[in-house]
Formats: sequence, C-alpha cells, structure tokens
Amino acid sequence: MIERVTIPFGTIAKILTGHSPVKREFFMTADLFNLGAEEASPDSAGERIFQAARELFYRQGIRAIGVDAIAAAAGTTKMSLYRNFGSKDQLVAAVLEEQDRLFWEWWDESIAPYPGEPRRQIERLFREFETAASDDDSCRGCPIANASVEIIDENHPARLIVVRHHEEILKRLRALAAEMGARDPDQLGDALMLLMGGSFLSRLCFADLGPVKSVSEIARQLIDAHTAPA
Repeated sequence: MIERVTIPFGTIAKILTGHSPVKREFFMTADLFNLGAEEASPDSAGERIFQAARELFYRQGIRAIGVDAIAAAAGTTKMSLYRNFGSKDQLVAAVLEEQDRLFWEWWDESIAPYPGEPRRQIERLFREFETAASDDDSCRGCPIANASVEIIDENHPARLIVVRHHEEILKRLRALAAEMGARDPDQLGDALMLLMGGSFLSRLCFADLGPVKSVSEIARQLIDAHTAPA
C-alpha cells in the first residue's frame, strides 16, 4: 500500500494508510464502475494505476504518457484502467483533484499556528514553500500549474480543476492581504501569486535553485512595500 504525504507539490510514493482519503476515493470509483470487492482491496489495480499515473504525469508530462505506459508501470492492463477511471482524461482529473486536496491540506496546516495573524500566515506559507522546493531534488514544479500548459481544452474534465485551483490561491492571498491592511490588497495578492508561480518555473530552470532560495524574503519585502505608511 502507498502512504500519502502532504506536500505542496510533487508526487506521493509511500504507503497508503487504510483510512486515507485517497483510498476512500478509490472505493467510490470502484462503486461507480461496479468493480468487484477484490479490486477495491488495499493493493487494488485502481490504486496502482493512480499512483503510476501521478508519477508518470509529473515526471514526463500528461500528453507524453499514454494508457499503455500507465498500465505497464502499474502492472495491470488498459482494460483495468478503463474499468477504474473510464478514460485517460478522467484519470488525469482524478490525479489533479487529489493534488489539489493535498495542496490545500498543506496550506491549512502551514498557517494553522497563526490564527488571526495574516502577515505571519503569509510569511509562513512562503517559508514552507521555499523549504520544500529547496529540499526536494526531484521537484518539477507544481503538477497543477504544469497541467495548465497541457490542458487547454475547456471541455477536458481536468480543466475546471486547474482553473479552480488557481482562482482559490488568488482569492486566499487577496483575502490575507486585505486582513493585514494592505493599501491595495488585490495588487499585493496578485504579486504574491505571481511570485509563487514564478518560483515553480524557476525551480525547473536553475540547477542551483536560483531565485527559489530568495522567495520568502521577496514575499516579506512585498508585504513591507504594501503595508508601510504612505
């Protein structure tokens, strides 16, 4: 079994606990496609397909990976993939939906120590973000941001997840900026979101981490500039 790990980006490749939300999602998928009890077991084909797809999509890209490669990596068949998820597009959506959930779990856990302190919440978010990006040599940016480049069809089931995810980031950052009394909270929220997005991109471009190692300090300077007395 594979354990999920709460991180702001990347893949999960440990052991799933028996009560994890990921496993519950597989049971719901199994019910939807009328799978037998044996395929809803902890080591089910659905779980293996999901984890293989998440890893392959993140490392090689969504469009570069076909159902044959996913099935082979999962040690199963294309038919099993279709029984569990219906299509590759639905599998992509399931993977991104789970990554979205994990991202917000990371976000909420990061700011939890500072209730009612919006500045400290933002500073903590960017410190944690910088640490995670700097420590993980296998980081290839944000899987949802990466997907936004590949999934442009408005009718793709994953497109709404991508759009909703980024809209929520912007909404939350603008709200925190307003709570801290920024002169133009929307502008500060926009700047912080662009900083976060640009940091993901730079992580892919610089072998020595590059600008990522300065992201928390830049966030602090942005906040200072928008909250200092006029």
